[in-house]
Amino acid sequence: MPHSDCGSPDHELHRRLFLQGSLAAGAASVGSFSGLFSIPAFAEAAKRQQKHCILLWLCGAPSQFETWDPKPGRPTAGPFGSIPTRLPGVRFCELMPNCATIVDKLSVVRSMKTDQSEHFQAIDLLNRGESPRPPFVRPALGSVLGQQLAQVDSSIPNFVLLDPCPEGNEYKRFKAGNWAGWLGAEYGPVRVGGEYKIENLAMPEMLSDADHADREALRRFFSKKYENDRRSAAAGSYNAAFERVRGMMSCASLFDLDRLPQEDREKYGPGTFGTHTLLARHLVENGAPFVMVSNGMPWDCHVFNHEIHQMLVPELDRVLFHLVQDLEDRGMLDDTLVIAMGEFGRTPWLNEARGRDHYPNAWSLAMAGCGIQRGVVFGATDKDGIEVASEPVDQRRLFATIFTALGLDPHVEYDLPGLPTFTRVEEEAEPIHEILA
Repeated sequence: MPHSDCGSPDHELHRRLFLQGSLAAGAASVGSFSGLFSIPAFAEAAKRQQKHCILLWLCGAPSQFETWDPKPGRPTAGPFGSIPTRLPGVRFCELMPNCATIVDKLSVVRSMKTDQSEHFQAIDLLNRGESPRPPFVRPALGSVLGQQLAQVDSSIPNFVLLDPCPEGNEYKRFKAGNWAGWLGAEYGPVRVGGEYKIENLAMPEMLSDADHADREALRRFFSKKYENDRRSAAAGSYNAAFERVRGMMSCASLFDLDRLPQEDREKYGPGTFGTHTLLARHLVENGAPFVMVSNGMPWDCHVFNHEIHQMLVPELDRVLFHLVQDLEDRGMLDDTLVIAMGEFGRTPWLNEARGRDHYPNAWSLAMAGCGIQRGVVFGATDKDGIEVASEPVDQRRLFATIFTALGLDPHVEYDLPGLPTFTRVEEEAEPIHEILA
């Protein structure tokens, strides 16, 4: 704009420089790192040290008898046999021949014991490490890891949730209430559905990149001013959510699986679960800290348990096998924690509809990769899989294990206004040291 006194072009200020200068003062209040290290050097160090997590969420809860903890010859076993694995004496269900060959890369926990038997309550429990206690809502695992593992210079979302269920299907659509809790909207999930692409990220043809940058700078200026004037946490969360948009625009192509080799798509399989897991691998390769793959709720086998598992378990077996192998082949397994679990297990008995119902008393999960010992089967159930016979593990010990494996202190203290001081995981909850590397 021209100077009010002389109108000389030498005194013309570009609107973008004005806005950037205004924002610089606000950014300075965050704190200066110049005395410690340069920002580029810090970013490169963060990249070299970054860890990732892929959670394969088997929504609805698979049966431990038809996967990791078969009971051949027992009344609870069902029609499927068991097969040997690479670990002497360890057997998996015969529906998992691929995972039997990579058990030396896995840690299997057969002694999970939790206390929620309804889906939504158990989903919350196994995604937060404890049940929500209003008005305090503990952030979900993806939000915490998205915050803690994110690269400082990355435009990729901190927490990606790949969920095939459409809007409106609230029973099957993955839900965990207020995901980010007190962390705020910046650390909630970016949700992608069955199309494997994020729609509506392209700018209108009439809008240039420079104009978009100007508009974003103006929005940030007024948002920051509003936030500073009122010290509002809500305003800060909204502002952070808006600021993700431009970064999302720059990485939208990462969500387009048409760009990946057809060979990769074929080996993971045509189903949504396999395709989403391949996308998770691709996102992690490009810097995503946390990706969660949810497959609707197909594992909720209250009817025809055996028939449904005969379809679903081979897919899980194939997908988990290729994910672990691919990460190792790319040199990423030591830096990427892979977790495969549902919200509980299935009953040792069948109901009248030949299904297995919800059963949190004794169930199994598998982990691999970052911070995890290879070739470990931890804990055991009794001969019929009715009770945990040794080394019970609840959700708190599980979360302590996950955080420790990723190099995070599970007992770090938080001190939030109006709430008592609390820790990331309950202080008495020790990680499973036997499966930590």
